[in-house]
Amino acid sequence: MAQQQKQRAAEPDDHGTLSKGEIFEVLRNQRRRYVLQYLKQDNRPVELGDLAQQVAAWEYETTLEKVTPEQRKRVYTTLQQTHLPKMDQSGILVFDSDDGVIQATERTKDLSIYLEIVPGHEFAWRELYLSLGAISCALVAALWMGIYPLTMLSELGWAGIIAATVTMTAVAHIYHERNMRLGHGEQPPELSYGRDD
Repeated sequence: MAQQQKQRAAEPDDHGTLSKGEIFEVLRNQRRRYVLQYLKQDNRPVELGDLAQQVAAWEYETTLEKVTPEQRKRVYTTLQQTHLPKMDQSGILVFDSDDGVIQATERTKDLSIYLEIVPGHEFAWRELYLSLGAISCALVAALWMGIYPLTMLSELGWAGIIAATVTMTAVAHIYHERNMRLGHGEQPPELSYGRDD
């Protein structure tokens, strides 16, 4: 069995293309996202023990050295029994359960485009753009009615301010989404941007 799994890792991907539903089904779990983050840092096969240690450190927001044996065991067990077999079955990685070794596949690298924003930690960009639109409309109405002190600045000046604000917001949005891609930096996006308390 171990030989077949190693051979699968070397062969071209014959699983076909995963649907978005299948991809999100695998990636909706934080622990599985952490697995992918770890695998993307190094293309070499990794030991299950090392993976469990790092995932536990990320989950408990501590260092590798401060992970307790209980925390590591809890993560190790669920990775071994649930998450890694599921990801292996989807062809997202190769899990050799006999040797306790995990190896990335081409799909591991491809999945970052499906996980640009981590669920539960997305900034409310739609609400921000809606607010900018509402403020812009109110400003235009106030200028049309000639409300002081808004009339101290020309209409062209206000148009420039609105355009600059929308442009800078869009730049911030693009920068934010690029940084939220899986594999950007050494730790998962959840930890880079903090947790919701």
